[in-house]
Amino acid sequence: MQTDYQTLIEGSLKGDRAAQHELYRRLSPRMFAVCLQYTNTREAAEDCLQEGFIKVFNKLGDFRFDGAFEGWVRRVMVNTAIEYYRRNKWQSHATSIDQAASISTDNHHDPGEMNAQYLMQLVQTLPPQYKMVFVLFAIEGYSHEEIAQQLNIAVGTSKSNLARARKWLQDKLDKSESTIEQTDMATAQFKPSSLS
Repeated sequence: MQTDYQTLIEGSLKGDRAAQHELYRRLSPRMFAVCLQYTNTREAAEDCLQEGFIKVFNKLGDFRFDGAFEGWVRRVMVNTAIEYYRRNKWQSHATSIDQAASISTDNHHDPGEMNAQYLMQLVQTLPPQYKMVFVLFAIEGYSHEEIAQQLNIAVGTSKSNLARARKWLQDKLDKSESTIEQTDMATAQFKPSSLS
């Protein structure tokens, strides 16, 4: 696979639009998912994706084939998302609150069946400052020192935001379980009794 990328990279560096398009086509779905982890809306993730690919193509000559190309692109996308967060962190987290209110638990009849997709929906609703730290720490594997450096915050702030993110997520999961239990109890009350 790396040799496939090598051919496309070399073509892209020579200005071959077909090679550039193929790189974008192959990588954009996975890189969009990366961007979406760091933003609160699909539109913001699309903005990050576009900015990120502009950087990828501008820095393509810096890639040295001593590591995985996709990993290198992912790093560019993560850094782009962090920059996007820094530019937009002043914005209210009203979008997060609206998203949290709209998550449906209808598909989760058994709390034991909460799946990764549902959990990622909840992560998407975290307030931006909590979400950024949570994703960098729990998903990307950054240390608090690295997060503090990337986001220009204190190490203690990183730890505090992670703790708050975990508590926020736990509260949402607890509320979801409570809603499911209430729905199950209400459903049980309205089941017709057997005719015997």
